[in-house]
Amino acid sequence: MLQPVAVLQKYWKYPGFRAEQEQIINNVLDNKNTIALMPTGGGKTLCFQIPALVKNGVCIVVSPLVALINDQILSLKQKQIKAIAITGGLRENELSTLLDNVIYGNYKFLYVSPERLQQEMVLERIKQMDVSMIAIDEAHCISQWGNNFRPAYRNCTILKQLFPNAPLIALTASATPKVLADIKENLQIESATVFRKSFARPNIAYMTFNEANAMQKLLRVVQKNTGSSIAYVSNRKATKDVATYLEANQITADYFHGGMSASEKNTKLTNWLTNKVQVMVATNAFGMGIDKPDVRTVVHLNYPDSIESYFQEAGRAGRDGQKAFAVLFKNNMEQKKAVQQYVEVLPDVNTIKFIYKKLHNYFQIAFGEWTEQSYPFNFNQFCNTYKINGLTGYNTLKLLDRFSIINLTENFRDKHTVLFKVNRNTLEQYLKRHSTLEETVEYILRSYGGIFSYDTDINITQIATRLKTNSEAIEKVLQKLHKDEIITYAPVKTDAEITFLIPREDDKTINTIAKQIKIQHDHIKEKVTDVIDFINNDTVCKSVQLLNYFGESDAQPCGICSVCITQKTTSSTDIYNVIKQDIFKILQNKPQTSIHLCELLTYKELYILDTLNRMLNAGLIGINLKNEYYLLS
Repeated sequence: MLQPVAVLQKYWKYPGFRAEQEQIINNVLDNKNTIALMPTGGGKTLCFQIPALVKNGVCIVVSPLVALINDQILSLKQKQIKAIAITGGLRENELSTLLDNVIYGNYKFLYVSPERLQQEMVLERIKQMDVSMIAIDEAHCISQWGNNFRPAYRNCTILKQLFPNAPLIALTASATPKVLADIKENLQIESATVFRKSFARPNIAYMTFNEANAMQKLLRVVQKNTGSSIAYVSNRKATKDVATYLEANQITADYFHGGMSASEKNTKLTNWLTNKVQVMVATNAFGMGIDKPDVRTVVHLNYPDSIESYFQEAGRAGRDGQKAFAVLFKNNMEQKKAVQQYVEVLPDVNTIKFIYKKLHNYFQIAFGEWTEQSYPFNFNQFCNTYKINGLTGYNTLKLLDRFSIINLTENFRDKHTVLFKVNRNTLEQYLKRHSTLEETVEYILRSYGGIFSYDTDINITQIATRLKTNSEAIEKVLQKLHKDEIITYAPVKTDAEITFLIPREDDKTINTIAKQIKIQHDHIKEKVTDVIDFINNDTVCKSVQLLNYFGESDAQPCGICSVCITQKTTSSTDIYNVIKQDIFKILQNKPQTSIHLCELLTYKELYILDTLNRMLNAGLIGINLKNEYYLLS
């Protein structure tokens, strides 16, 4: 049997493990149930992949994130390690073939979504496998108190029941004490060994600033800190707007969100990873599975939806151990927007019933009907058709996805459907007159059976690659054939894909989860309150606040966050009094934002911001809805 370090060196080319990784791996190899609590960037994946390669048999990995599964599968295949994923969108015969491959093909990893563990066919085939171990990734999803709770995760216990002698490892980067207790109970591993790496990131300076104009402040931050950066925003439009603003100010920037094609994402990611682009402006779709060690700055222009999300996103900075910054801009308007975006748009049960019913109508699915077919889905078109608020609609679809009623995949898809309308004799005569089209047509006919009988999805990127041309050229051929009435051709661009997981029963379906929806909504409101409290707390070290949230009660002040630096640099009453008098003079004329005050005054920005905070706390000044400071009489 290979030693773990030999496997690490053979496939990953690393000389050795981090201390906690080796302990976790050895515990799994001793066939002991294990829980690994490690922060983002802590190397969790190796903690199950290495022992799986050491042991004989297949490791079953449960993960809720299709994008993360695909990243890990690709990485394993590049190392010549056999791995298969069964997620949504597979036809029954495709699913059957993949499961047979695992049983008879000497595969080392089978990745499954939790919903797949509800399928009898999947479980029957899994019973036939030589299962060496079970890995539950993103294990916080099993807890109703965790971030992104997914009820289907409760099905994971069936794996331990089927293979009681196979060690189980549960991994997460964001578990509070309450969530940890829930993981143990629901996975039935109360006696599991818990490995908890401190969530402290002593090299990251967590900075929160009152800022009326976040765009201007972002520009100043990335101009001053010229290393690789991520700027997180809350919607797709903002990614492009902010990147354009930075580019106009001589900062190399690009944008990234879930509605892009795979080729677009890969190009943008490559440019950022190779430092051709300094700043990636992105939604929270960016970062999962991406390990770039030299990110110097992560900036949040909008409030995140939970402490867990913030900690994971901020934690993408400084993975090389060098000093890095996690910057968040706060103001009254952003706080109000956060409540609107995360709380006020939470759909009530009647709204969920309405949208669920319209979703079936949109795809013309009758009551009682069910098909495993995946449907290309244009979200904006759906909302416009039924006059649905975008955020409410999105939250409803995500809720239906979490409760395993539908599967929502947020991926751009450029779908091309073709049906040949003429018979082969007519086609041959046509191609004699249009010989330049012949090569493309012949390749399509060879590659897609049934294309004379029914609408068939074709992959124009693959066709273009095989014929050594580009996708635009193939599209022109198809458009010509369509115009000449040889084929019907329907190109459709979508930004998501919907798979219905249960038959249509409308209200009855939603009634079964109504109580759980109420609990989840209350939980979301609590998470948003926790975020706002963290952002507004300028008296306790930011790092200490985060560590206390995750159950580390003995944390010491970091000395480098915005709170600690303020306390250090403003210990002199003289400095405070001097700046205070100058601020009084300026505000006697008219209210001013912090940006304008920093421009008008010659002191260090940190001193000015601290003086403003102290004046606010002392009741000397106030702040209005425009985030302008004014004198209180």
